[in-house]
Amino acid sequence: MQRKGVSLRERANRLKTDTHALYLACRDPRVPWYAKIFVAIFVAYALSPVDLIPDFIPILGYLDDLIILPAGIYLSLKMIPREVLKECREKAQSASIDKKTKWSAAFIVVFIWLLAGYLAVRLVLRIVFSNEKT
Repeated sequence: MQRKGVSLRERANRLKTDTHALYLACRDPRVPWYAKIFVAIFVAYALSPVDLIPDFIPILGYLDDLIILPAGIYLSLKMIPREVLKECREKAQSASIDKKTKWSAAFIVVFIWLLAGYLAVRLVLRIVFSNEKT
């Protein structure tokens, strides 16, 4: 008996391909600047090892994986011109990402999160210590 619809593995592969296509589209000059910014932020979040809502929180932890990521991909895909998206999907399907590129991307994402954390801690410390002086 054959199941109708798309399997979970096929959906995961499509999600992976679409994320790579979005990355490629972000670098295309035909994509509007506002779409590039949104797509860049979203792709960084999608590839980030840090979730907006940690997975250990019951029910809400998987909310980003089930709702935020698909919604972000949907919105990102709508912002990109169709011909650009078609070309980028073809490139993403035919290209294989080597390990060096994966590690480089992971390093950049982790670096950005560490930098954001450092800046947040500095801001909090500045606020706390400036309140003590008054």
